[in-house]
Amino acid sequence: MRPLRNPVIQSALASMMAAWLRFCYATIRWTHQNQGAAEAVWKQGGGVLAVFWHSRTSLAPSCWPLNRAPPIKGVISRSVDGEFLAKAVGRLGIPAVRGSSANKDKGEVDKGGTQALRDGLRQLKVGGLAITPDGPRGPVRSMAEGLPAMARISKAPVLFVGLSCNPAIRLNNWDRTLIPLPFGKGAVVWDVADYPEGADLGDVAAAWTDRITAVEAAADALTGLERI
Repeated sequence: MRPLRNPVIQSALASMMAAWLRFCYATIRWTHQNQGAAEAVWKQGGGVLAVFWHSRTSLAPSCWPLNRAPPIKGVISRSVDGEFLAKAVGRLGIPAVRGSSANKDKGEVDKGGTQALRDGLRQLKVGGLAITPDGPRGPVRSMAEGLPAMARISKAPVLFVGLSCNPAIRLNNWDRTLIPLPFGKGAVVWDVADYPEGADLGDVAAAWTDRITAVEAAADALTGLERI
């Protein structure tokens, strides 16, 4: 049995991970770029989509100040690994919306994507929703039309978040997930957009892919982290 399939082990590891991340967030020297754009969106209140690439998920809670930003939930897959992540992030004050899109090669399989869409739209009426548009399995830094569709339906503003830290551990998985180490440099870079009226979903997905990648690259430049 994989350790993460045991609920007791999973909960213990999630608590350890949350404690580690909290320690790292507190000791990293953070640089914030264009945070005024995020502050303006937060001040408006209501729904907002926070978007970053999946490899930076471990850094995401550090960018959302719970004392002044709208309450936020994160879309996390219903897999075993997703359950572990949901528990860890939940301990950092960010509840989960569970689900992911169906496998493109197995169109009949629904992993909670429809319910996640409904729950996500409901959350966007009152607060923030964090999404990794290339998760949970990639391709890396590739966006389908789901995020633009949600932005179009909800009319919520979109915050693109570039996250970086150095030094860090890179896991040997599909997107080389970044795990922070303490006492290093960190960066958060922001960009903001609204869904263009009448625009094609595919065109918006392509443009937004470039914008998320750009803020992530800018954050890596601030910390000196090598791009992969």
